[in-house]
Amino acid sequence: MNIAALVSGGVDSSVCVHLLKEAGFDPTIFYIRIGMEKENGYIDCQSEEDIEITTCIAKKYGCRMETVSLHEEYWQSVVSYTIEAVRRGLTPNPDMMCNKFIKFGAFEHKWGKDFDRIATGHYATTTIDNEGLTWLSTAKDKVKDQTYFLGQINYVEISRLMFPIGNMLKSEVRETARKAKLPSAERKDSQGICFLGKINYNDFLQRYLGVQKGKIVELETGRILGEHNGYWFHTIGQRKGLGLSGGPWFVVKKDMNENVLYVSQGYDPATQYGNVVNLSGMQFITRDVFGDFDDEKTILFKIRHTPDFTLGKLRKINSIYRIESSKRIQGIAAGQFGVIYDQSGKLCLGSGVIID
Repeated sequence: MNIAALVSGGVDSSVCVHLLKEAGFDPTIFYIRIGMEKENGYIDCQSEEDIEITTCIAKKYGCRMETVSLHEEYWQSVVSYTIEAVRRGLTPNPDMMCNKFIKFGAFEHKWGKDFDRIATGHYATTTIDNEGLTWLSTAKDKVKDQTYFLGQINYVEISRLMFPIGNMLKSEVRETARKAKLPSAERKDSQGICFLGKINYNDFLQRYLGVQKGKIVELETGRILGEHNGYWFHTIGQRKGLGLSGGPWFVVKKDMNENVLYVSQGYDPATQYGNVVNLSGMQFITRDVFGDFDDEKTILFKIRHTPDFTLGKLRKINSIYRIESSKRIQGIAAGQFGVIYDQSGKLCLGSGVIID
């Protein structure tokens, strides 16, 4: 079998190569260059150390390696998407867009199409049902599980993907890397938004959206509490960075037309919570779980990357899918994704964009 392995230099993708070799495969390693735009081209968000480690892994296992560039595609599909979403007052998810349009989109169209399977270091698994259909399913490590970020991939992609570390705990991955003497064994996991590198997120937003003073208003009373530098610097559910005394204060609403932030006070204000999540652009990965005659489905769902599921009912209302949660959930933010799972919490069924 001809396998392409996407390797970043981190411990997870490095162990992915190790396991493939142990299983008798001879993968071709791909390192994808991505990053931000600058005047005379693009800035790589990865460090040279990433490429050095990936090169070392390729030499250790005798694998062919290609370093490929998807800078332009990344800018158009991920960075520009993030800027536009924030400009509209939404909470974007660049990691989900990177998976959809870059790792399993542009890469597939340019290079992946020449391979039988594509292997990655994601914490996820696949399940084949009695009809021979492939489903995205959750990882053994429930804390590290990354199916939330894979909720926008399609059936063609999931049917070709391999997740070699999906049935391992993170601790087991680390131990495997140590025993194999991999150079990435002790590397820390990457944090934050991938394309920023060492750039501060607010500095990035200021570069493209500027600064515009606006009011911070208490939602319940209409009392003006202070000023902010632009609604785009703040997200629903945010607590830190407001510069207000007498808190804690939480951002609960944004008025983009008037550039006003609305906040509520207290450690657990009721205005942070809701029971209804409306989704647009719903995309099912393997099969639409709604038959022609189903009124509602009992599901589990997530509205952010977390090990915990929430029980709910999924209903279709014209083009909108509505989740009615069994309990109040905190920080429902338009622009983020609602990802739905079957009742067992094993199969990831699909996702849609949260709307007001």
